[in-house]
Amino acid sequence: MIDDETPVLDNHLHLDPDAHRGLDAVRDFARVGGTHLLVVNKPSWHLGVEADTGEDFRPVFERTIEIVADASAELPGRAWPVLGVHPGLISRLVDDRGYSPDEAREIMQGGIDVAAEFVERGEALALKSGRPHYDVSEAVWEASNAVMCHAFDHGGSLDCAVQLHTEASEDLTEVAEWAEDRGLPAHKVVKHYAAGRLEGPTPSVMSDKDRLERAADRAVEHDAPFLMETDYVDDPDRPGAVLGPKTVPRRVRWLLENDRADAVRTAHVETPELVYGIDTEGTLEGAPGQ
Repeated sequence: MIDDETPVLDNHLHLDPDAHRGLDAVRDFARVGGTHLLVVNKPSWHLGVEADTGEDFRPVFERTIEIVADASAELPGRAWPVLGVHPGLISRLVDDRGYSPDEAREIMQGGIDVAAEFVERGEALALKSGRPHYDVSEAVWEASNAVMCHAFDHGGSLDCAVQLHTEASEDLTEVAEWAEDRGLPAHKVVKHYAAGRLEGPTPSVMSDKDRLERAADRAVEHDAPFLMETDYVDDPDRPGAVLGPKTVPRRVRWLLENDRADAVRTAHVETPELVYGIDTEGTLEGAPGQ
């Protein structure tokens, strides 16, 4: 069982502030033992924003911050916002709206600039960027990598983590090197939707049992950090998509029942501190100073 002193962090999920479950999903998470959340803004077009400039992303980020504050009030720990531009937007801009790849890059980099303002003010914890996980033209691929590196520039100057949405891979060493060239340590680059093994960035492991077993073994054998996530999308049109909000607490309980308390501590205490500088134990209700 999960005791009251065990932090349980879902490192990547989305909440729809208006159209779907929202805080009900947070309550489900807390009811089964969840304590902390990193809430990533939904893709801008899912919130009705068709961006033409970086400033157009501002209401998306502001609305995300509002629901994160509401989510924190429902948790024994707290929630933090992660803000940025979904890499799939480039295809929407180029294929559907007629922008050139360079024009799309400028719009998306402008959105990253606005997200970085919130991080600099302490209103958001980290940035989100990445590149398409599907085949695109060379020009779109180059533009996407430029957007991602722009996020690394901000991450390096602000000393904040950057979560990435990328193609499936167990080796993103080159991407981590691009970040380090811009002053962002590799461990502060987080591969969202990761498998149990990953070279380069810190893996945020999708919380199915097979992936978690591989991540837990690697954590013990190589002292390798990892995080756990659901990528819950909170979409009324895709109610069964990805994993539900109760999944991470249930997987933590499963790990504890299988004598993997070491892996739980790695994923929910040590790695959040290493990557984001957050104290998941000290921010629990009843912790000293709370």
